[in-house]
Amino acid sequence: MDLKCGIVGLPNVGKSTLFNCLSNAKAQAANFPFCTIEPNVGTITVPDERMTELAKLVNPQRLVPTTIEIVDIAGLVKGASQGEGLGNMFLANIRETDAILHVLRCFDNDNIIHVDGSVNPIRDKEIIDTELQLKDLESIEKKLQRVSRAAKTGDKEAAKAEATLLKFKMHLESGQSARNCEINDEEKKYIEDIYLLTAKPVLYVCNVDEASVVSGNAYVEKVKEAAAKEGAGIIMISAAIEADIAGLESYEDRKAFLDDLGLSESGVAKLIKEAYKLLNLITYFTAGVQEVRAWTITQGFKAPQAAGVIHTDFEKGFIRAEVIAYSDYITYKTEAAVKEAGKMRVEGKEYTVVDGDVMHFRFNV
Repeated sequence: MDLKCGIVGLPNVGKSTLFNCLSNAKAQAANFPFCTIEPNVGTITVPDERMTELAKLVNPQRLVPTTIEIVDIAGLVKGASQGEGLGNMFLANIRETDAILHVLRCFDNDNIIHVDGSVNPIRDKEIIDTELQLKDLESIEKKLQRVSRAAKTGDKEAAKAEATLLKFKMHLESGQSARNCEINDEEKKYIEDIYLLTAKPVLYVCNVDEASVVSGNAYVEKVKEAAAKEGAGIIMISAAIEADIAGLESYEDRKAFLDDLGLSESGVAKLIKEAYKLLNLITYFTAGVQEVRAWTITQGFKAPQAAGVIHTDFEKGFIRAEVIAYSDYITYKTEAAVKEAGKMRVEGKEYTVVDGDVMHFRFNV
């Protein structure tokens, strides 16, 4: 699955510093590669300690982790929805992403000038929210013109579409994002073709100073309150600390640096994991002497759908799946020992894959 998260934020909030740290992610943990596709796009592996543990047992020729594409989207200014600054490019880039990582400045530093003259993460959040909401209103109004004409002729489907679009229009005009608009599955289909920007899941990334990276600060508390109201995620990260970590040469030095700060992992690793969760994704593994590989699927996938991520033929000709829970693989250490203990399960088409499952598919085409 090709997954893409866009990093957004006002100028001077630490967005580019954070992206640069992500681009140097290979320096922050073992087996954590990064490759540049173009100057503002990178593909980063999702850190997963389970893969390392499986590799110790299987000793494969290679490891193939799962990845997320991170896009550093051009800085936003007021009026972007009307094309101000790099507005049109910014909004087009967001439309292509699966989720938004919204960086907010939550630190004071007189040497770093804020674009609006003072530090206020809620105001910054609302600026970007408003620009995205205005663009979504534009998209809705365009479609409304089309379906309203058809509704007037007695087209029942068009009338349903019109009612749904009017619901979203009122919701957005009240200053709320589309992701918070309560709709059913039938209503959802009427807005899928306009790719609303504010319908995308969002993770608020509070960029804090070193002193606040463990416990947060007053700015972070305000963001937590705002995020809770819209059911969004939030994490704290210090772009300055991440830049320091990226400059250290060895894994041991980086671990010691994190230990001194009272951190169990780098902010970059935490950010990537949270982005993965944000998209409602889980991982299953295939493990053999040739490779141990992580596969990305949406939570709730049945076994045939999971098999189809490897190859469409696996889904079409699915017969059964041989499944080992990750914890059982670690406990018994070999596939043979797992079988002897009766811990390998044979599952059919209705099996819902669990995060961490080690799977082998039987199929016939």
